[in-house]
Amino acid sequence: MKIKYSLKFMLLAVFALLFSFMPLSQVMAADLSTPEQAIEQASNKLKVKMQDPGFTKDFKQITVFVEETIYPHVDFDRISALVLGKNWKSASETEKTQFKQEFKTLLVRTYSRAFIEFKDWSVQFLPVTKDENPDKVIVNTEVLQPGRKAISVNYRMMKNGNEWKAYDILIEGVSLVTNYRSSFKSDIDRTGSLASVIESLAKRNKEALSKNPLAKDAS
Repeated sequence: MKIKYSLKFMLLAVFALLFSFMPLSQVMAADLSTPEQAIEQASNKLKVKMQDPGFTKDFKQITVFVEETIYPHVDFDRISALVLGKNWKSASETEKTQFKQEFKTLLVRTYSRAFIEFKDWSVQFLPVTKDENPDKVIVNTEVLQPGRKAISVNYRMMKNGNEWKAYDILIEGVSLVTNYRSSFKSDIDRTGSLASVIESLAKRNKEALSKNPLAKDAS
């Protein structure tokens, strides 16, 4: 799959998502039952994990952590549908299930790399941007690293039942969903079918995981 932006860009995106699950005491208000509170739920677990030097080197641990701690705060069904766009509507239920699984594996591998590549970064939280729809907000943050310019990383979140879940990340105004959508659309147009793209993605995931999912050439 051809990625429009660099791997470093992608790693920063998922790294920022991981570290968005940090306390927001500087911006939280007592009367807010908001996305910040949903994000805060994972903060303590994340802090403990990041203090364990073996954690960032163990893909299985990272996978379990992402599944248990990160994905409950992410609307992965919505992300998958947005990423595939019109191709989601025409996909069979089997194709939707397979795509979600392989795309999730791709992201988990990227998460794993992010732990290694960007563990010295920190996140500053800014005031939330509210939408006309009370069930939608944008959580605004800046990713910081000593000696470098702050990077704007914002999260589109939507209320799902009683929970707030992220469904997109914007880095310096560029949408991660839009980026992946462009990439997958290009692959589908080139191969002629979603099934072929899923098969290719599954093959790459399998090969990467059988070698070393944390290796720098994993993609």
